[in-house]
Amino acid sequence: MSHVDPEALVSTGWLAEHLSDPDLRILDCTWHHVSTNLDGRTQYRGRHLPGSVHFDIDHIADKSTPLPHMLPSPGDFAKKVGLLGIGDGDRVVVYDRLYGGSAAARVWWMFRVFGHDKVALLDGGLGKWTKEKLPTEMSAVRPEPKSLSVTFNAALVRSLSEMDANLAAATEQVIDARGPGKFDGSQQDVFPFKKLGHIPNATNLPWADLIDPDTGLFLAPDALTARFSAAGIDLSRPIVTTCASGITSCMVALALYLLGHKTAAVYDGSWAEWGLAEHTPAVAA
Repeated sequence: MSHVDPEALVSTGWLAEHLSDPDLRILDCTWHHVSTNLDGRTQYRGRHLPGSVHFDIDHIADKSTPLPHMLPSPGDFAKKVGLLGIGDGDRVVVYDRLYGGSAAARVWWMFRVFGHDKVALLDGGLGKWTKEKLPTEMSAVRPEPKSLSVTFNAALVRSLSEMDANLAAATEQVIDARGPGKFDGSQQDVFPFKKLGHIPNATNLPWADLIDPDTGLFLAPDALTARFSAAGIDLSRPIVTTCASGITSCMVALALYLLGHKTAAVYDGSWAEWGLAEHTPAVAA
């Protein structure tokens, strides 16, 4: 892809050329909902990119809340990511084995939230990598622990109270990355809920609309811009993304980043939180 920017999105060709870089760290971020009976860590052990270690979004998460894979504390993130062999100055590339790579996009966002901006997603993920017969391995990787300094970038995160406040203020445009059935309430979500539908005034832009269905790659910038424009999104105004549990919303945030909108925030709790709260309004249509 000609538009791949190593700052946030790398091609398989780029990564293949840089595998031996001493500061490169690769994370396999494969995640599956429990209902699938699949396990990302088990799949990682079966085969993974050379030198990669597994990043589990359910492990590096806030365990004090029943909500799924919410952001951990800065200290917990630093400790657990340091144990994965990632330290200050390292360049991180994230990938997963699912279409589009949404769990990897969440990890990309997490690193930025905690002040580590040298992170990029592998465009096309493991699927494109293996299709091109690039090297993989089965051997376990036991990284040397490192020290990671973190700073919390609150500007990239939205809470329930902030989303509540935005209902009246309408300062930020809200993009819901779920499919149309979950957005309009005709389809149940995979997480516990008390209501169906979407946050009032949210705009539906399914994350998959930002991916080439034939290749699994992000669309080129002009096509991405067209998608946001068709949805009625003003790229000059503040944006917050939401989804079912804060995963696919990060795909939209990454697409916005690729277009230069680097301040888009993610509602961490997303519908897993909004759909359970007693006071939150929902629109179903």
